[in-house]
Amino acid sequence: MEQLKLMHLADMKGAFARVATAGFYVALRIGFYAPEDELNAYPEDWVEHYTTRGLALQDPLMRWTFTSHGARRWSEIDLPDPARVLEDYRRHKLRYGVTVCLPGRGSSPKKSFGMFARSDRELLDAEIEELTHLLSALHVSEQQTLTESQIEVLRMLSTGMRYKQMAYELGISESAVKARLKSAALRMNAKTAAQAASVAASRGML
Repeated sequence: MEQLKLMHLADMKGAFARVATAGFYVALRIGFYAPEDELNAYPEDWVEHYTTRGLALQDPLMRWTFTSHGARRWSEIDLPDPARVLEDYRRHKLRYGVTVCLPGRGSSPKKSFGMFARSDRELLDAEIEELTHLLSALHVSEQQTLTESQIEVLRMLSTGMRYKQMAYELGISESAVKARLKSAALRMNAKTAAQAASVAASRGML
């Protein structure tokens, strides 16, 4: 399989949808309360049903992610389902699927997971491998650290300072400022310095 570039979750919506034709949900780097990023592409009627009935805590597919990692077809997850959540999945045409859960890496304990559904057939081994590969790339793609100088220029940029002002404050050239911003964007896998600043700020790095 071709090597993937580091990417953002929104960039992968089409790739996930091509395999999970009935819908999917992806949660990246889950902290104590919530994931750092998530994408819910399940059908709207299922999302409304699932949330209004508070099924997350009763969902055996979700419970599997609490204690396991790897990839498992839904038909292979044998956990108690007293609330008959899996029957609800099937009634909403989410008949087949796979859950992929990745453990934290290095010093980060945060895990990521994805739930991918089809209405017509079980997912093939090759499709599960592809989904795992894509999710793995997302899981690690935005965990890069920034240097102090990169944090400094991103912080200035986020306050609205222009390159000339930043260069004056730091005692460096404008080209050096641009180089620091470019390297920060690369580390954050961002398309622009402004996007890098926004992502860094959302993670408390600034």
